[in-house]
Amino acid sequence: MCLEHVSRREMLKLASLFTAAGAAPLLAAFNAQAQPAANGPVRIGYLPITDAAPLLVAHHNGFFKDAGVDVEKPTMLRSWAQLIEAFIAGQVNVVHLLSPMTVWARFGSKVPAKVVAWNHVGGSGLTVLPEINEIKALGGKIVAIPFWYSIHNVVLQAMLREAGLEPVSRKQGGQPAANEVNLVVMAPSDMPPALASRNIAGYIVAEPFNAIAETMGIGKVLRFTGDVWRNHACCTVFMHERDLEQRPEWSQKVVDAIVRAQLWIRDHRAETAQLLSKEGANRYTPHALPVLSKVLAPAASDRESYLSSKAIRHADWQDKRIDFQPYPYPSYTEELVARLKSTVIEADRSFLAKLEGKTAASQLVDDRFVKRAIEASGGMTKFGQGPGYVRQEVIEV
Repeated sequence: MCLEHVSRREMLKLASLFTAAGAAPLLAAFNAQAQPAANGPVRIGYLPITDAAPLLVAHHNGFFKDAGVDVEKPTMLRSWAQLIEAFIAGQVNVVHLLSPMTVWARFGSKVPAKVVAWNHVGGSGLTVLPEINEIKALGGKIVAIPFWYSIHNVVLQAMLREAGLEPVSRKQGGQPAANEVNLVVMAPSDMPPALASRNIAGYIVAEPFNAIAETMGIGKVLRFTGDVWRNHACCTVFMHERDLEQRPEWSQKVVDAIVRAQLWIRDHRAETAQLLSKEGANRYTPHALPVLSKVLAPAASDRESYLSSKAIRHADWQDKRIDFQPYPYPSYTEELVARLKSTVIEADRSFLAKLEGKTAASQLVDDRFVKRAIEASGGMTKFGQGPGYVRQEVIEV
């Protein structure tokens, strides 16, 4: 009951932040602060999930200092509500945020901040009870999501509808119909216990919580989200517009360090798992090394198993369980906005009605700094991408 109470309280806080009026006091506190020094410290806020890897690697490896900026020890927060609140109020100035959440922040709550890079791609999955072997078997059951404004919610609902199921939100309880799936918001750390006690039939979330269910033997990955929406962004790097406009040299150094970290992770996956783990020197996360290794440096036999179970259906994509490339393709933001409009969201969504994809992509993203950092690193091919900054979104449920 305690966890449920905390989760409910966090949801109320988030619901408030999802309105311009709710965010206003925090923005006022931020605006009242003096503009930081031109070379003031980087203050990272993060959740203990693999999405935060580039920010934490950049700190651990000294990449921020190499770029010429000071950095404080990253601040670990326990919920999206805490992370957003700390960012809007200016307590932290660099965060990783769910990509749909940035759409809300920019256009729903009028937060003057922008996406400056992608933090990672893929890195999420739909985990279910051992006896569930297909999406259709989720009919009449409860599935947990980390937040309404998340790529997890968007991809899950696409899969459910393809299987002839209707996503619903039954706040007052009650058994969903056979053709319905009741969606509930739950903190990622609460998901494995809820699955183990069979209070839910499954959950869709970032790593390493899918790997945790596997290693505990309480569930299995039914589908990886990156096998539905190829190389989708999950978390992006979000920074205050004030910093981008008034401290452009500082902002460039920050992005340079993050891009360098992504490139390093691609070549040092096992080492990344080690430094992120609770066994690592900085104890960035509470997760054990074997769990993080399963995500970042999995055995070849894992892929064979996922191909056999059809958790991976697009073998030809040759995608990693989690991967890292920093460029925020406009086509992704455009497609994301279009899909959010038809996604069940139990939060303020009024701003979506008039939001157009191309407008969102141009006003939400500032790619000046990341383009320079990518070119300085050798171009997009260094990150496993084709040359240039254009792609076509591939979504195959």
